[in-house]
Amino acid sequence: MKKIDFPQGTLEMLILRVLSNGSNHGFGIAQKIHVLSKQVLSVEEGSMYPALHRMHERGWIKSEWGVTENKRRAKYYKLTSIGKKRLGEERVSWETLANAIGDVLNASS
Repeated sequence: MKKIDFPQGTLEMLILRVLSNGSNHGFGIAQKIHVLSKQVLSVEEGSMYPALHRMHERGWIKSEWGVTENKRRAKYYKLTSIGKKRLGEERVSWETLANAIGDVLNASS
């Protein structure tokens, strides 16, 4: 399958969405996005961790060290109240954009 690039800002929205179900580490977030997208979306480590860093600096997520199910030390990320608000805003914007693109693609003329 051809690799699909994420539009600007989409990765952050997907990370926020995954974290809305509870804390997770970077690799776990990437796996969840891959599974939920039915194996269409794949997040590379070189994209995931800079995005998590940016989101942490913006106050959308917070982090703490923990131990994975494989007994490895990992940083776990959790949504903040600011992140929850941001997810709501991003979701509305994304749905509006997706509907408008759908309208153009499905227009009869």
